[in-house]
Amino acid sequence: MQTFIGLVGTNSEQSTNRQLLHFMKNHFSEKVNIDVVEIKDLPVFNKPEGSDLPAEVLALAEKIDQADGVIISTPEYDHAVPASLMNALNWLSYGIFPFVDKAVMITGASYGVLGSSRAQMHLRQILDSPELKARIMPSSEFLLSHSLQAFDQDGKLLDQEQVEKLDGLFEDFLTFVEITNHLNHAHEIKKKEAENFKWETI
Repeated sequence: MQTFIGLVGTNSEQSTNRQLLHFMKNHFSEKVNIDVVEIKDLPVFNKPEGSDLPAEVLALAEKIDQADGVIISTPEYDHAVPASLMNALNWLSYGIFPFVDKAVMITGASYGVLGSSRAQMHLRQILDSPELKARIMPSSEFLLSHSLQAFDQDGKLLDQEQVEKLDGLFEDFLTFVEITNHLNHAHEIKKKEAENFKWETI
């Protein structure tokens, strides 16, 4: 069975994005194993003087590197992803490059009506950066609005139309992962480009 990482895109203790990933973990348990992973214990990024990285960062990078795909669920703060998610991606693009050619599905939950749509667009731009080079599933926004009212006491999504949409998008992601696994002929070159990229030389 394939293993996906479900990356909680916030350090909030009470997050409907965490709830969404746990729902996906349980809902799709017969198809894949989803390992829900936190970023709240990562230190604040500060460019290290040497090449040594925090153990928490290395452990997260190893999980992503070994996974068949990654699902990131992000809230929206000020039309963008949270600082904690930016912090995690900063670490994961410094000296280690687990996202290069990695299949990524983006989801998001928010208390309001827009369901983190602008944060998802922002995250796509970040993941497409020269140091990350992820493969983001296109045309696949899952926007869970009014998320405080979206789950029952057992953590299940109440809106069956939303469940059906998520089912369809997840099937698309399974296909996308399979296709992405064949798009690896330039992987080593792209990884070397990420390693050698320096904004100072542009």
